[in-house]
Amino acid sequence: MKIKCITCFEVIVPAKPGTIASQEIDKPLHKLPVGAKAGWSVQFDQLPKLIVKLELDSGIIGWGELYRSHQWPVVDDIAKMLIGTNIKDLSLQRLPFTFCREYDGFECAIWDAYAKSLQIRLVDLLGGHLREKVRVGAWSSHRKVEDIGDLVKNFHQQGFDCIKFKSDLEDDVVRWCEIIADTAPGMEVILDPNERWEYSFEVRRRLPGLAAVGNVLCLEDPIPRWKLNEYAQLRNFSAVPIVLHVSLPYILHGQRVKDVIQAIHTDAVDGFNFNAGLANFQRMDHIAAAAELPCWHGSEVDLGILEAMYVHSSAAAASCIWPGDIFGRMVREHDLLKEPLRIEPPYAYLPVGHGLGVEPDPDAIEHYKIDQIEYS
Repeated sequence: MKIKCITCFEVIVPAKPGTIASQEIDKPLHKLPVGAKAGWSVQFDQLPKLIVKLELDSGIIGWGELYRSHQWPVVDDIAKMLIGTNIKDLSLQRLPFTFCREYDGFECAIWDAYAKSLQIRLVDLLGGHLREKVRVGAWSSHRKVEDIGDLVKNFHQQGFDCIKFKSDLEDDVVRWCEIIADTAPGMEVILDPNERWEYSFEVRRRLPGLAAVGNVLCLEDPIPRWKLNEYAQLRNFSAVPIVLHVSLPYILHGQRVKDVIQAIHTDAVDGFNFNAGLANFQRMDHIAAAAELPCWHGSEVDLGILEAMYVHSSAAAASCIWPGDIFGRMVREHDLLKEPLRIEPPYAYLPVGHGLGVEPDPDAIEHYKIDQIEYS
């Protein structure tokens, strides 16, 4: 059960035309800096991702996927540290390398291999599934008002009952929601300003109109996340639920599991969007479930391996009842899987098979590959 070889495939998988935003809108969504470039300056589909193939001397292969914009020196250190390690000697709760943005992708590969060695599904390492299917939503970045109707009608006809939008102060979100209510009755809306509504007074200007339309499932990170007292005040101002996004891969922004506890202590939120790997997502789910608050699994518009991991995490999480951000194949040209996840809107189904239950497509990986490094 020793790790004998790790192969890292670096890929860039573009978004399909028109799937991110309206044609005239150019608002990059990658929130983190890239090299010396500031956050919000690079579109997410321009950034590379890393697919990890972890081979054991028993012949078992575990697959992982890193978040976009990895750091090769960190990848190199982790891979060299793992070569020769017996995975049976590892604690899946805390792997033997420091937490970093690259951690979750290697964790995914190790858990996949470990579950396969036991001939069980990955969800069983999380204590077993609570549900065989998890609710998922549609997604869009910024849109012109005149584009909203056709966009939402298409998703509604597919069976989606919720859509998430990125937004900032330039977007007429009340009008969006009015059009959605007319075009797709019953469809809920998640609005995600990514902190870019900036001030509480800007949020208060919009909340009465949104509440009057009545189709907003929640408002996520409307203002800077550290202003938890103002989050609590916004909860008291309107019936629109207020949500905090806790994204552990944003280690550069200092996001930690403790943020969940602090938000609950200050009565700041009605629920959460959680981004994390397997062990840490379960930690945050346990906190949210104990507080009787809902969550959903966030993403970075990822490929199929990470999204399969999200389905397993969501299926085992008591608090994870809101529609998750599992829509990568809807947006990107390919998910790099031989068979895509089974998504029948508004649900994604647990994959069948041991481990993650998905198989990467070597031809697709080769097509989108820009680099490859092997460690042994």
